[in-house]
Amino acid sequence: MAYTAVSRPATSVPATVPRRPVVSPAWRHVDALLVAATAAISALGVLMVYSTTRTPLAVAGDSPQSEMKKQAVYAVVGLGAFAATIFFDYKRYLSWAPVLYAGSLCLLLATLVVGRKALGATSWIQVGSIEVEPSEIVKVSLVLSLAALLARQKGALSGKLLMLVLALSVLPFLLIYKQDALGSAMVLAVVMVGMLLMGGTKGRHMIALALVAALAIGGVLQLGVLKQYQKDRLTTFLTAPSGIANSGPSATNPYAATIEYNLDQSKAAIADGGLRGRGLFKGLETNLSYVPNQSTDFIFTAVAEQFGFAGSALLLALFLFVIWRSGRAAVMSRDLAGTLICVGVLSMLAFQAFENVGMTMGIMPVAGITLPFMSYGGSSMVVDWVAIGLVVNVSMRRFS
Repeated sequence: MAYTAVSRPATSVPATVPRRPVVSPAWRHVDALLVAATAAISALGVLMVYSTTRTPLAVAGDSPQSEMKKQAVYAVVGLGAFAATIFFDYKRYLSWAPVLYAGSLCLLLATLVVGRKALGATSWIQVGSIEVEPSEIVKVSLVLSLAALLARQKGALSGKLLMLVLALSVLPFLLIYKQDALGSAMVLAVVMVGMLLMGGTKGRHMIALALVAALAIGGVLQLGVLKQYQKDRLTTFLTAPSGIANSGPSATNPYAATIEYNLDQSKAAIADGGLRGRGLFKGLETNLSYVPNQSTDFIFTAVAEQFGFAGSALLLALFLFVIWRSGRAAVMSRDLAGTLICVGVLSMLAFQAFENVGMTMGIMPVAGITLPFMSYGGSSMVVDWVAIGLVVNVSMRRFS
């Protein structure tokens, strides 16, 4: 019997359907190490605020824990502000930058009219029972504004855009200078320079800016633009001797003598800590309140006296870790805008930490700059946490 082969229809192989890449939720990429390091610094700050304020408060008949409790609340509010900051994509904040910038300028103007003066600066506005420091808020608004502006430029920065960046930076700088808050104004200048370098500014433009800045600083010091006490704060560390009894400039300048005394007490507290420190709550300089403004500008001296070189080195290592993770986020950012935000925050925190610690050691000017996450104060704590929130925001959305 003959069999006839039956041909079967060829089965068509379905074409491979390209799969869309699976993008994990942004929250899975939160930089937990950066958040943990920042929280550790904040917790130490709360402890040091208690250490430096408990004795004066007790002597005054107040609760020794009152300032510590306030600082703890500031830290919790800052953590909440951090959580709110990472909730939205940072691109939204860039679109809101003009409004944020204008709002911060209005606050600075209001400070000049109704601001409260303390420690030589008119930097605080009373809002009910809360005091707000607009010079802190403007730091973040400037970072976002410059990032939004510089990210539009393709290639090298044009001269026209450079002038616009300078105008946006100089305006809040002058308003803060009018408040006698020279330290905060210096921070804005450093933020601008850091972001210009990352934004593609031409070398010749940066050289020209450096020359103009040098001439401006020389002119300000020589032409009487600064008040005498401001000049003393910026220059006394260059000539201050090891002791307060001297025949130098302080002999005829009481304010310079006060600064030299403050520096002497600050350096004495740091030296008193030695290698391992005197122990928590056992610092002589701290307990007797010899160091001025120790819960704010000079809080590093409390760490150095009580925990010594080892504790101070650990604190500085935490700051370096925060700065490194911020730089890492800048490198890994999905776009130039995110890189610029991280560089702006990095410049702000790095300069404040370096200037503050250097000031307590007598190697930097006494500029009235707080130590991030450590110094007592609500505005600075919340703004610093928001700044870290922007960095984490950029990092967690690098795969979007």
